[in-house]
Amino acid sequence: MYAIIQTGGKQYKVEVGDQILVEKLEADVNAEVDFETLLVADDSGVKVGKPVLSGVVVRGKVLEHGKGKKVVVFKYKPKKDSRKKRGHRQPFTKVDILSIG
Repeated sequence: MYAIIQTGGKQYKVEVGDQILVEKLEADVNAEVDFETLLVADDSGVKVGKPVLSGVVVRGKVLEHGKGKKVVVFKYKPKKDSRKKRGHRQPFTKVDILSIG
């Protein structure tokens, strides 16, 4: 059994027991969060929402918050003395999927 969920403007394929990294959620560590479910597939078939399934909830537990690896942005203009170097670390939340349905 698996489900497609949506959070942070992205979609993720999850199964029970998966640990996923999603865009940062405003939830405390060890708190339970619910996700919008777009699709559920199991032995009986596939159910697709329009756009989301009502009555089907994917529940997860927040394990930790953190920041991803640094992405370096370097801009320059040739033949000019113009250089700009910036870095960015995207915040994330690690979630353990507890149940589907």
